[in-house]
Amino acid sequence: MHGGDAPRWLFTRMVKLASAMTEIMLDEYGSKEVIRRMADPFWFQAYSCVLGFDWHSSGTTTVTCGAMKVALQSNPEIGVAGGKGSVSRQAPSEISSFAQMNGLSESKEKRLRYCSRMSAKVDNAALQDGHDLYHHVIIFDRQGNWAVVQQGMSDSLGYARRYQWCSEDLVEFIEEPHTGLIGTPTSNVLDMTSNDSQSSRDTSVDLVKEGVEHLERQVVVVEKGQSTLSEWMGEKPIKLHMPRDINWTALRHAYEFQPRNYEELISLEGIGPSTVRALALISELMYGTKASWKDPVKYSFALGGKDGVPYPVDREAMDRSTELLTAGIEESRISSNEKLEALKRLRRLVPPDR
Repeated sequence: MHGGDAPRWLFTRMVKLASAMTEIMLDEYGSKEVIRRMADPFWFQAYSCVLGFDWHSSGTTTVTCGAMKVALQSNPEIGVAGGKGSVSRQAPSEISSFAQMNGLSESKEKRLRYCSRMSAKVDNAALQDGHDLYHHVIIFDRQGNWAVVQQGMSDSLGYARRYQWCSEDLVEFIEEPHTGLIGTPTSNVLDMTSNDSQSSRDTSVDLVKEGVEHLERQVVVVEKGQSTLSEWMGEKPIKLHMPRDINWTALRHAYEFQPRNYEELISLEGIGPSTVRALALISELMYGTKASWKDPVKYSFALGGKDGVPYPVDREAMDRSTELLTAGIEESRISSNEKLEALKRLRRLVPPDR
């Protein structure tokens, strides 16, 4: 992680350039393509570098998203909600504000709020990689397309990790949902979103539906140091650590709710990392349904920007690029009559047919 804030002279230019670039993409490709690109880890990183920000640092995510949010704050086609720290918790209300101002249906608003909440819940509880989320942004349009860019920080490693989502190819929130995870690989990661965790997810749901009393007995057995029969066969015994801060009230509510699948279980209030971990460990120890403990992080970058790597930001060139893009936008929006007149003038220059 690199220290330092985005200087005002740079952030102001980032907003203007982001605005010009987004307007061109909206005109050329539409809002769905803008959203798809924001969820693409390679495109997002390149976009951040074009805007002139950090080399391989947490600011790549937070400041680029912040610039996008300011640049699009009055755009009626595409909205940005959330941000860093406490601002991330404003995402639901900001989605509602956009919906009211731009005529989104109640069903689309409700769905966007759910997608915002669930993407954060999954990366906080179902994917336990030692990174605490502190940044959450959702980019969405009037048609209900969305992308999520969020980030967590590891206190032990001192590194940030970016999580990116897109509605375009999303089938389930709890199975391989990301378009990219970017950061430094680590160990001892519980990934309940992995395909390899399917059996563990199913067993976790079954355990909850059987009742809390049954679960409490299982936890007592595990805490006493019970291992599998492999120990008696001369193999290395399996010893698992059981979280002690399980939310039994939430599990009782889950039992009453009777979730149909793992997504419904995860969506319930109070089902957090410790409870998810406990269910996964019980499933593995008592029933042999193993969860994935492989870190799903896929990408790591080293590119240049604000701090002079590979070279300092060229302010003059950045301003000139913004001016050229803005001029191009204005010129592309001339009326049909003006275009027709221009074609007529060109036609007069063509020799008559013979």
